[in-house]
Amino acid sequence: MNLPSVSLSLPRGAAALPEHVAQAVWRGDAMGRAASTVIASGHPALDAELPGGGWPCQAMTEVLLAQSAQAEWRLLGPALAQVVRQGGSVLLIGPPHPPHLPGLSREGLRDDRLIRVDARTPAERLWATEQALKAGCVSAVLSWLPQVRPEQIRRLHACAAQHPGPLFVFRPVKAQADSSAAPLRVLLGLGACPHPLQVQIIKRRGPMLDQVLSLPHWPAGLTSLLPPLPPRSLAPLPAVSLPVPASSSTTPSSPESDAHRRPHHAALDRAAARASRAMS
Repeated sequence: MNLPSVSLSLPRGAAALPEHVAQAVWRGDAMGRAASTVIASGHPALDAELPGGGWPCQAMTEVLLAQSAQAEWRLLGPALAQVVRQGGSVLLIGPPHPPHLPGLSREGLRDDRLIRVDARTPAERLWATEQALKAGCVSAVLSWLPQVRPEQIRRLHACAAQHPGPLFVFRPVKAQADSSAAPLRVLLGLGACPHPLQVQIIKRRGPMLDQVLSLPHWPAGLTSLLPPLPPRSLAPLPAVSLPVPASSSTTPSSPESDAHRRPHHAALDRAAARASRAMS
């Protein structure tokens, strides 16, 4: 018996679909609309690339870090300050270091609105994160979970859908290759001096974004101390040729003989001084 062929492709024109269906259809080459409310990140270049124009609420955002306690507060500080100004609170679960409260206060994060849970083991962190999402008594949840598994991420993602605020989960950069149920994943690092934020969106509800976003945002107390850098200071250092004595034999050398052929520290210092004078 020959079965009739059935076409499963949807029409490209939204007008060909009923209105309530067309609103629910999302094409992979278009930026998705936020399923819930969003909070502006405070970085205009980043908001322009985030679905809905900000960090999603009732959802998990996964932040992959090249080094923990390096730039998380600079990235999330503007958005969390909005949460605090609106009367909300921020819960920190298992941060690698105690937060610097005077510095955060200058950014608009009052210490009476910050709650820290000193959970040390992976099981304690997971339990505390899940309970915070279910309780709904805090506005934003930040959880450091370096050892979380994909199935645990799925469970937290389901819990986050019932939480009114955003959930940020911090993981190491090596987790980029792992599968994740988080609808939004960003890779966070620092650029060259004066170290702007470097953000790469590796997963979002929208087309792939190949470029890395450079976000020039620094703490309020540090901005006034950063003088404008002259253009020449950003140029690469000139190549410096260090004199290395030629080997007197063709036989393999030992580590001891290699040490005698390495340039002395004084030679390195003189070469660095010449390079500094050449740039001035």
